[in-house]
Amino acid sequence: MDKQARTPFTGYQKTVVVILAVTQFTVILDFMIMSPLGDMLMKSMQLRPSEFGLAVSAYAFSAGLSGFLTAGFSDRFDRKKLLLFFYTGFIFGTVLCGVAQSYWFLVTARIITGLFGGVIGSISMAIVADLFALQQRGRVMGFVQMAFGASQVLGIPIGLYIANGWGWEAPFLMVAALGMAVALFIALYLKPVDSHLGVKNDRTAFGHLWHTLRQPHYRIGFLATALLSVGGFMMMPFGSAFAINNLHISEYQLPILFMVSGLSTLVIMPFVGRFSDRIDKYKLFVIASLWMMAMCVWYTQLSVTPLWMAILFNILLMAGVTSRMVPSSALTSAVPALKDRGAFMSINASLQQLAGGIAAALAGKIVIQQSNFSRLENYDVVGYVVVAISMVSLFLMYRVDRLVKAGVAGHDSRADG
Repeated sequence: MDKQARTPFTGYQKTVVVILAVTQFTVILDFMIMSPLGDMLMKSMQLRPSEFGLAVSAYAFSAGLSGFLTAGFSDRFDRKKLLLFFYTGFIFGTVLCGVAQSYWFLVTARIITGLFGGVIGSISMAIVADLFALQQRGRVMGFVQMAFGASQVLGIPIGLYIANGWGWEAPFLMVAALGMAVALFIALYLKPVDSHLGVKNDRTAFGHLWHTLRQPHYRIGFLATALLSVGGFMMMPFGSAFAINNLHISEYQLPILFMVSGLSTLVIMPFVGRFSDRIDKYKLFVIASLWMMAMCVWYTQLSVTPLWMAILFNILLMAGVTSRMVPSSALTSAVPALKDRGAFMSINASLQQLAGGIAAALAGKIVIQQSNFSRLENYDVVGYVVVAISMVSLFLMYRVDRLVKAGVAGHDSRADG
């Protein structure tokens, strides 16, 4: 076992992990809550699946654009200041979502939220790469990405209960209130992250962006991340509508379904994170991807299902989806050099969001619903598309793995031990 993999985190490193995890929790919750609120929103505003798909993808498209606009500047500022600036804008956009009373106001609010929220993940990834060695990042990613499961365990069920009592707008205001507390936590406890400012960089903002885009090995990482996002986003927007209209899960059982599924990821993610620091990350990615593909085909063809079986199938599906996130994120974080890290992460997050937006919009075109209370049709087709895209992702992530092991990717002296 690698000596550095056994090295415990310092007290401050643990604080950074907590800060990034709670930050990601609010950002992921803001995005993910659109899925469980989907059925409620579609019925409340009389939306077609394609219209709801646009509302979801509006966030992703604006987040993608934001990442490209900020990529050239992202290595020129203290990452703590960048994080606070964009997180404040994210909170403002979420408040607008909570006061929206029309479809187009909601779409506009999602665009504003995406412009700020879409950059936060890339800044967090850059902070992780700056402060943690490669052999530690599996554990870090495991804990930070527990936000995905925590949002299901705590945020989504609570949000659904609030929505059932006070309307679909209330969960967004809940996220904004929580975000204000998190912003204060960041301001007080996160130290400046500015080691990259000591690396000489005479390029203009556009020149830095162009330099990052034209690196061949960077482009492999970008494409791998984009395709992973397409596979991950396609099923998500219509998850609650599928559960209610096809599986016949009631709106009161839906919070239980999300809560138990999220609890499973809280157990799985730290385990996978530790495991990925001990075995080959690509092999773990392959195993998780194959499992996810099998579960996608199985789950999307279900019909009326008892609650306990729906929970079991969701857990099995989420195990595959979340388990491939940790090793793929850790591998991708090793691709850029220190001087390009902020720009690389911004572009990577942009492509991730754009791919997710395309996936959500495409799913909205594939899925058919005759009325707001009828079953979803063609959801199984979405599952097959996810499988096809995931197969291509296996090859691209293999290329990333070869680059990292060959030393072609960005040199990290701390990771070399």
